[in-house]
Amino acid sequence: MIFGEDVPAVGVTDVPQDAYLLDVREQDEWEAGHAPAAVHIPMRELGDRAGEIPRDRDVYVICRSGVRSAQVTVALNNAGWLARNVDGGMKHWAETGRPMISETGPDPYVA
Repeated sequence: MIFGEDVPAVGVTDVPQDAYLLDVREQDEWEAGHAPAAVHIPMRELGDRAGEIPRDRDVYVICRSGVRSAQVTVALNNAGWLARNVDGGMKHWAETGRPMISETGPDPYVA
């Protein structure tokens, strides 16, 4: 699905250090490697857990490549949040050397 200019987006290097970073990947992807301060709510759980997402600050949404997070960004913005998609997702996050941690071992990776 192509979203074009309808999706506000930022590059991974433009995500603020103290950002609310919402990771919408599946559990196994999260466990393999994620940003240290990210909040994990899988895309399929958003309907039930949307109340956990703050409305008083920008939400930066990330997935593996940027497709799922673009969908979530559109949905959040349509529901009143201020959300931005993180272009390139965790793949680009890792490529640019941003910090990552793993729940499964010492070497985080993008699954």
